[in-house]
Formats: sequence, C-alpha cells, structure tokens
Amino acid sequence: MGHGHGHSHDSADRVDHALETSRRGLRTLTWSFAALFVTAVAQLVLVLVTGSVALLGDTIHNFADALTAVPLGIAFLLGRRAATRRYTYGLGRAEDLAGVVVVLVVAASAVLVAYESVRRLLDPEPVGYPWVVAAAGVIGFAGNELVARYRIKVGREIGSAALVADGVHARTDGFTSLAVVAGAAGVAFGFPAADPLVGLGITVAIVFVLRDAAKEVFRRLLDAVDPASVELAERTALDVEGVLGARDLRMRWIGHHLRAELAVTVASELTVREAHSLAHEVEHRLVHAVPHLTAVVVHTEPERAHQH
Repeated sequence: MGHGHGHSHDSADRVDHALETSRRGLRTLTWSFAALFVTAVAQLVLVLVTGSVALLGDTIHNFADALTAVPLGIAFLLGRRAATRRYTYGLGRAEDLAGVVVVLVVAASAVLVAYESVRRLLDPEPVGYPWVVAAAGVIGFAGNELVARYRIKVGREIGSAALVADGVHARTDGFTSLAVVAGAAGVAFGFPAADPLVGLGITVAIVFVLRDAAKEVFRRLLDAVDPASVELAERTALDVEGVLGARDLRMRWIGHHLRAELAVTVASELTVREAHSLAHEVEHRLVHAVPHLTAVVVHTEPERAHQH
C-alpha cells in the first residue's frame, strides 16, 4: 500500500513544482512590466520637452515592450490549467506560441527603427536639448537591461524559452535607448546625421538578436531538446539496479516542462509488481536527475531468451 502512496506523493510534488515555476514566471513578468512602464513614462515626459523623434521611437518601443509581457502572462496562466479530455497534455504549449508573438514583435521593432532612421537621413529634423535626450536614453537603457537580466535569468532557471526570448527582446530595446544617447551626442557636437545612422546600426543589432531568439523559440515548437539531457536520462536509467537495457528514449517540452518516455529491458522472471516497482524507480531517478523533467512514461520489456 505504501507504494501507491509514493506515487501520489510524487505527482503532488510535481504539480507543486509546476505551479511554483509558473508563479515565478508570472512574478517576473509583473515586475518587469512595471519597470518598463515606469521607464516609458519617464521617457515620455522628456519627449514632450525635446521633440526628439529618436526618443519618441524609443518611448513607443518601450511601451510596446512592456505589453509583450501580456501574451506571455496569459500563456503562463493557461499553462497552469489542468489537462482536459480535449487538451490531454494541458496548455503548456501556449507558452511557445507566446514566444512566437515576442519574436514577431522584435521583428516589427527592427523594421520600425530602420524605417524611422532612413526617413530621418533623407529628411533631417532639428532635435532640441540633446543632453535631455541623452539622459532619457540612459534611463531607457537602464530600465531595459535590468528587466532583460531578470527575465533571462528566471527563464533559464525555469526552462522557459519564451521568457528568455522576452528578456532578449528587452535587451534589444536597451540597445535602442543607447543609440538614442549616441545620436543625441552626435547632434550636440554638430553632426545631425548621427541620430539616424545610429538607428540603422541598432537595426542590425536587433536582427542578430532576433535570429537567436527565433531559433530558440522555433526549436521548442519542433520539440527540440538538449542532447545532453537525453544522454543524462539514458545514463541515469541504465544506472538503476535491475535495468538491463534502455532504448527508444524520447523527450519533448510542454511549456517549460520536459516529458520523457522510454523502454527498459528487465529480467523476464520478475513479477508484474517487481517490474512496476523498478519502472517507478527509473521514473523517480530521472525526474530528480534531469533538470525541468516532470513526467516520465516507462515501458518495461522482458529480456529475450538466449536461444532466439
């Protein structure tokens, strides 16, 4: 009877862990949303003073940025919902879709910055109070970099590709703000084209960052996992006493949790109960050994007789 208890205890632990990681994800989003919102409002005040288009672009960008937290937040909330007869794995995948939304927003921001920069090169506009503009750019950079580090750190810890992508997104916005500073300095030193030229430089930076974030998010959608995790899982299964072989190991992400399935070969004279107990031990060890792994399906197969 104690054995059945072990099962329920494990799954309760896993549910708690799943809720805890989602909670951390949501907390991160809430705080980063607040930080970016404050940053954007501070910049908006300075835009009204200076009339700098670069700064206006950066401010709009920061507001948009704060808003990418919304689809991610919704995804984290959906991911916490229990599985149903229709969605038997739950709705963890919503997170990968939110990741795609973030990637599209970053792409759109690159296009926007490029467009503004080219327009400014062809048709320069005077920028007043360049030092105020520079100060606003510094504010924007600080706010974004802070948020980027926080999101990326938590995203890596809880295994959320979408949260990491959103952190990378905030970092690109930090670049944009720094460019505003560089542009303002150029204007102050009598080189008005500095503003749009720096804007073009930033577009290039954003495109590079975008490539990495997109790769990560689309890999998730296609069920890519780190081969090292697969190796670790195989080794861990083979280390369990009584396991004679392990094969057909498959892993996939559902939101920020990994699921695995594998077949293990066991001695053919084991009773069903013993084989079950062994399978349970394999599951238990794997969940403990492999980061982000929350569920394992273990199929036991009897060892083939030698005369075959």
